[in-house]
Amino acid sequence: MLRALSARVRREWNRLYRAAASLDGQTTFVLTAAAGLVVLQFVLGNRGLFRTHLASFLPPDWQELAGWGWWFGMQGLLGFVVPAVALRAFFATDRAEMGLGLGNWRVASVVAALYLPVVAVGTWVLSDGTAFQEQYPHHQPATRDWGVFLIYEALFLFYWIGWEYLWRGFVLFGTAPAFGLSAIFVQALPFAALHVAKPWPEALLSIVGGIALGALVWRCRSFWIAVPIHAAQMMLLDLWCTLRARTGVSGVGPDAVVDLLSRLG
Repeated sequence: MLRALSARVRREWNRLYRAAASLDGQTTFVLTAAAGLVVLQFVLGNRGLFRTHLASFLPPDWQELAGWGWWFGMQGLLGFVVPAVALRAFFATDRAEMGLGLGNWRVASVVAALYLPVVAVGTWVLSDGTAFQEQYPHHQPATRDWGVFLIYEALFLFYWIGWEYLWRGFVLFGTAPAFGLSAIFVQALPFAALHVAKPWPEALLSIVGGIALGALVWRCRSFWIAVPIHAAQMMLLDLWCTLRARTGVSGVGPDAVVDLLSRLG
């Protein structure tokens, strides 16, 4: 009985060892590291942790904004700096292989120029929804003070660089040798899953957006194009929601735009 059990354990161990040995090392590392970095972002980047343990030297009125800066900065560190260093140290031979080069910047520029007017209109329409106005900007005092708004949005850029590189750089280019073009869909899955708590139109659009951004980055061979496109979406949504909060304007047609401008004047 014991001899049979021992033989069975050895067979299972050998099967496990052969399966583990057959895994692609870079893909295994990248996907495991990406999961760990997301967990670390939620733990170490926690705004409550910052306010409790690190923000005591700040005036109370600035602690919440600083907490958002902490969250954004940690995303920049854990989403961009750490994975880029790791990928370069262990696997990649140059910046282009990591998605950090300029790539086809001409195509990227044309796409951005065509897309930004569309996103301006789209976010204007979305900003008329109560669910969006209640959530954006995340730091609600930014709706009442333009100085706070500008500081908040400037800090937000660190977040977008980290967020975009983690998925459209580290995961996309890091798994491309194993998955090829399918890496576009690999990076889109966690990206969409992390939008589940957003308003449902945004959550659904994140599926399309994740695939589209991944395809664009793949075509241009550079993650940088995704930063202004994604950042512009959220910054414009913040702006429209802020303007609606300050003026009380509702509606999405030309008359609403005229009304908003008149109230601002």
